[in-house]
Formats: sequence, C-alpha cells, structure tokens
Amino acid sequence: MKIDSATRIYVAGCAGMLGDAVYQHLSGIAEVRATDINVNEPWLGYADVRDYSQMRRSIGEFRPDVIVNLAAITDLEECEREPENAWLTNALGSENLGLIANELDATCVYISTAGVFDGARATYSDFDAPNPINCYGRSKHYGETFVHQHVRKHYVLRAGWMMGGGPAKDKKFLNKIYRQLIEGRRELFVVDDKVGTPTYSVDFARGLHVLLESDLYGLYNQGGEGVCSRYEVAQEFVRLLGLERDVAVNKVESSFFAKEYFAPRPASEALVNLKLRARGLNVMRDWRTCLREYSEVFVRAQRGLA
Repeated sequence: MKIDSATRIYVAGCAGMLGDAVYQHLSGIAEVRATDINVNEPWLGYADVRDYSQMRRSIGEFRPDVIVNLAAITDLEECEREPENAWLTNALGSENLGLIANELDATCVYISTAGVFDGARATYSDFDAPNPINCYGRSKHYGETFVHQHVRKHYVLRAGWMMGGGPAKDKKFLNKIYRQLIEGRRELFVVDDKVGTPTYSVDFARGLHVLLESDLYGLYNQGGEGVCSRYEVAQEFVRLLGLERDVAVNKVESSFFAKEYFAPRPASEALVNLKLRARGLNVMRDWRTCLREYSEVFVRAQRGLA
C-alpha cells in the first residue's frame, strides 16, 4: 500500500503522546481523521472505542483504508484499580475496531506492549510466548491476540517504554523526572532493577508508515534499539539537560516505590526487533540518540520557564 494524499487513515485514541507523533507524521502525507474521548486538539473528534455502534458510525462515515488503534489505558495502577475499564478499552476496543476493519476491508493496526511478557527472560523477540503478569498486560495481550487471529489485514506492533509528546503530553517516566526537576528537586531516586527498550514516539510513527507500505502483515516488535534501566535513562536525561553537577541520581530497588507503584512489573521488558531487522524494515534508533533528540523539547521548555 502506497501511503499518499489519496490514502484515508482513521486513528482512534489519538490524544496522547504516541497519537501526537502519529498524527503529525501521517497527516502530512495522507488524509487523516483522528478521534479520542479526550478532545485536546482542534484536529481531534470525539469517539469511544468501547462503544461499537459509535465507532462503526464514525469510521464508516470516513471509509478509511487503514484503521490505527492507539486507544489504551496504559497506567498500570489504574488498570489494577479499574480492571473493567481496562478490559473494555484495551481488549473490547480492539475487537470493535477489528470487526469494523473486516467489514470495511480496511487494514487494522493495533498497538501492543512489551508488557505482555513476564520478564523471566533477558530479552524478547517477536516469537517468544507472552505471559502477562498484570491487568494491563493481560488486557493488551487479549487485544493483540484477537487482531492477530481474527482480522484479515492487520499489523500488531509492540512498543517498549514510550517517550515523546513533551511536557504537555508525556505521561510517562521522563516527564515525571522533568516535573521533579522544575519543582526544584536536586536528588532523584530511580529504579535500576528493571530493564526495557525506550521507544521514541517519532521513530514509532515512522516505523508504522514503513510497515503499512510493506504489505507484510503480522505481529512485530517495534521497540527502540538498546537495553537499559530507568536509572540509566534518568542519568542520561539529567546530563542532557545540563544538570549533572546539580542533581544527584540515586539507584533504588522497585520496593522503594511499592506503595505508589503497586502493580506487578516484569523485570525485563526488553524487545528485540527480530522480524523488522530480518525484513529490512527496522527504522528504530538507539535510545540514546532518540533521548538526545527528545531532550531538546525539554531544554526549550526550560528556557521558556527561565
């Protein structure tokens, strides 16, 4: 499939950090309709993936060639506290959009996660068997399995630790660190007993584009290159912000945050993009390169606060 101005792409759940990158990349190439339950941009419309009838109307009116499902509850603690909503969004939502894609003969893209694995291995390729250990992972695994088994034309893409969106939209680790820094914290406590593959939303959007044009349907790991701990990411981020002499980054074990982050987490969420590499489709860069580029967003924000 050649992605050009005649291609119609519907993106559900597009209000977050990954949605921003996907919209910015694809809307300059194709005709894109983006929706979410959080209408935080003028280019977003309202639609809820949990509501099959509503999604069928919204997508059916647009008649897309591609349906991209970014809608997800990704907060692990929220999933544990509100499992019904996690299952309705992450699992039933994937069914709803997959069924609609089949009806319209559209290509369906489902974004999954390294969190489908149990962390018992050091790294995970596309062919390793999932064994999720929390509600988030189980609901996402159901979503990817449904799409992989029941949607005729599909891509399932597993992301690693996502970074992107800047101070306004980044709800993950880096923005939490940044907020501590702008609040005046000069001592950080960061977990070093969990590893993963930081995944830049900008690269992920580019990789999605490349895959869509390949017509090589299936399930793919699409994490950033390189394995590291949260501690290593925090150290590098502080250095890139020019604060390494002013801020102490201390290693702690996960138990240090047991009360705040009570959901079980895999010891390793490190993805290997085996299939992308084998097919010459891997555009994901090393996490340090991506972090250097992404950190410029926070540097500019720092200057604006000065």
